[in-house]
Amino acid sequence: AENEIFARHADEIVADASGDSKVSLIELGSGSATKTRLIIESLLKRQPQLLYTPVDISPAALDESARVLLQSFPSLRVNAYAGDYDSALPRLRENLDADARVLALFLGSNVGNFDPSEARTFLRALRGVLRAGDALLLGADLKKDPDALEAAYDDALGVTAAFNLNLLARVNREFAADFDPRAFKHVAIYNEAQGRVELYVESTRAQVVHIRALDMAVSFDAGERLHTENSHKYDLEELSRLADATGFTRARTWLDSAGQFSSNLFLAVGES
Repeated sequence: AENEIFARHADEIVADASGDSKVSLIELGSGSATKTRLIIESLLKRQPQLLYTPVDISPAALDESARVLLQSFPSLRVNAYAGDYDSALPRLRENLDADARVLALFLGSNVGNFDPSEARTFLRALRGVLRAGDALLLGADLKKDPDALEAAYDDALGVTAAFNLNLLARVNREFAADFDPRAFKHVAIYNEAQGRVELYVESTRAQVVHIRALDMAVSFDAGERLHTENSHKYDLEELSRLADATGFTRARTWLDSAGQFSSNLFLAVGES
């Protein structure tokens, strides 16, 4: 859905974010940056060169995505940061281009991984990096039919289930535990009151799990659940309130053709 929005509206997004100014691009949680290339293409139609600053926890992902992008866009310059957001944001402020307006990207509904208070804290920290007139393009999954949401997080191919149950394998590996992933099942529930999809692993039988690195034994009843993740959904009014509470204003929103996902242009206002 987000890729569809960029394919249809990247030029509009870039025009609204940049005005008549030169732009430099920041992306938080860039990963493979496959969708970002559509924004880069639009920017390079407006200016001869572009500084792109991706931030990701994975050095390997940064190296691979930068290599591919530089092959495609010879006039692109990449200045990557490997690390978490808390360590990267202060360094980003130190290295802003004084002659360029910033367009920051936070895509893929990554904001949904934060609970509402965490989202506000993160966006306020990002606002502290940006200057008045800079912009943030925020991807946010929208509230929709609960059955559709639960089906998306419990897909027929079992991709999300494998992702969720892999947490048990990771605890086994890193904390010398003896979880049997086959003795748990993946559960996805949309909590409408909280506006979030909640993921659990549920014990299929009574069992005791030993976590040797912590000298811990944990008993599970059959049907007992371990809460692993939330994915928060938004409506447009909530996104406007989020912008207002964090030093931005929601200037414009683009939706995919099915109206299920939003790309939101937040403009930084006031003092950082």
